[in-house]
Amino acid sequence: MKLYDLEPSGNCYKVRLFAALANIKLEIVPVDFLGGEHKRAPLLDLNPLAQLPILVDGKQVIYDSHAILVYLAGAHGGLAWWPAHPFGQAEIVKWLSFSANEIQHSVCAARLVQKFGYALDYDAAVEKSPRVLSVLDQHLKANEWLAIGRPSIADCAVYPYVVLAHEGGVDISGYPHIAQWINRIEALPGYLPKP
Repeated sequence: MKLYDLEPSGNCYKVRLFAALANIKLEIVPVDFLGGEHKRAPLLDLNPLAQLPILVDGKQVIYDSHAILVYLAGAHGGLAWWPAHPFGQAEIVKWLSFSANEIQHSVCAARLVQKFGYALDYDAAVEKSPRVLSVLDQHLKANEWLAIGRPSIADCAVYPYVVLAHEGGVDISGYPHIAQWINRIEALPGYLPKP
């Protein structure tokens, strides 16, 4: 399996992190993002949105980090990461949506502005961050993991941009349950250090 990857990307890191935790072997293919390699063939043929990561598994091509997490967990990670029961799947998808919406438009957007110079509304992203982090911290006050009572792809989806929040100027030190959750993730066998 090939993962077309950008090292500092939080979305690419989600996939690399999960693969490391689940002991899934990936061939990492670095992409010249600054050179626009993702905006031309053959990568543009694989993902017409011109975004990373892209996973190629035989004839299967999957893009979007959350879609890749679901695919890898279902096809290669076993029931430990993606349960067979609909309620467990719904719990995980809820947090994938939280990652794609609340996290994306708060701590992630702030990081994109500060670290990479994206033309996004930095003030709005920073203003949203405490509410988003409070929701996460409150959930983790009563739960060790985000879903299904154990590590899952939900944790892999939410963790990267939260742990990298400082790169966007967002302070997470006031959220003790998030800090404990970060420590639990980083203590998992196979943990891949953040970029």
